[in-house]
Amino acid sequence: MAEMISRSTRASRIAGMVAIAVAAALVAAPWWGSIATERLLGEFMIYMALATLWNLLAGYTGLVSVGQQAYVGFGAYILISLALLAGWHPLLAVPVAGIAAALIAVPVAMLVFRLQGAYFAIGTWVVAEVFRLLCAQIAVLGGGSGISLPAATMKLLGESKFWREATIYWLALALGVGAVVIVYALLRSRVGLALTAIRDNETASVSLGIRIERVKFAVYVLVAGLTAMIGCLIELQKVRMSPDAAFSVNDWTAFVIFIVVIGGIGTIEGPIIGTIIYFLLREFLADLGSIYLMILGALAIAIMLLAPQGIWGFIKNRFGLSLFPTGYRVVSKE
Repeated sequence: MAEMISRSTRASRIAGMVAIAVAAALVAAPWWGSIATERLLGEFMIYMALATLWNLLAGYTGLVSVGQQAYVGFGAYILISLALLAGWHPLLAVPVAGIAAALIAVPVAMLVFRLQGAYFAIGTWVVAEVFRLLCAQIAVLGGGSGISLPAATMKLLGESKFWREATIYWLALALGVGAVVIVYALLRSRVGLALTAIRDNETASVSLGIRIERVKFAVYVLVAGLTAMIGCLIELQKVRMSPDAAFSVNDWTAFVIFIVVIGGIGTIEGPIIGTIIYFLLREFLADLGSIYLMILGALAIAIMLLAPQGIWGFIKNRFGLSLFPTGYRVVSKE
């Protein structure tokens, strides 16, 4: 009996085949689902992407930001600006918004990284508020009332409503799946080893020669760029955007934190599980109004008390499952 090094598990191989089948079905959704189904699935992908990116930021590097709505709104307003003032195709504006957000994240990071712990979280929220107030002062973009994308801009996405809705949905699917794939690939790289070490023990990571601040800085800029691209997609879905909606801390940060906390922080599977649970709760309980929000809060507190590592963390510890293995293990081969 020989031994070999493997990075996959039986569960991960089965999960991979299931994921391919699900992805194929999701790509074909415009032909088997209604427009309402497309929009619901697209929104699911948006939240899964935001949760995955926030989990990378907070779960692996310890950067607990409550101001990620800054980059959602920034991306949305970059798209509006390029489409409305420069006449750009909206799909071309998406990567440009991502690059612009990454660039603006550099000085922001240099500022907020001077803060530690709760002060860092407050600092990111203050930055988001500054972004919101600045956008509210731009009269050509609607000021505080907001502005809608012109019909001519939306028609660039497709001649018919079917193709416009399908294009927006496929973009959401690409960003949602792409965020998971990017994070998974990153965590399997040398940078991922550093991130995992930082997650497990930051002090020990320093003793191993890991330049923590440089890694955190790179992750923060990467997440900012990708988050801005998701903001562009949100703008395309909603068509109309105001500063309050674009920089909403509830919609783009609080719910995202809830998703990661109940799913399992510091795991790739957690944000996916959390997004599924969040959407199930929202679909069945949203009509309850404020009681719905109270249920979400009570559920989050209960899970934090009973399973501090979230639902997937509990399953992983109880059954040893790993659908996205990132480490190496020794297996026996007959």
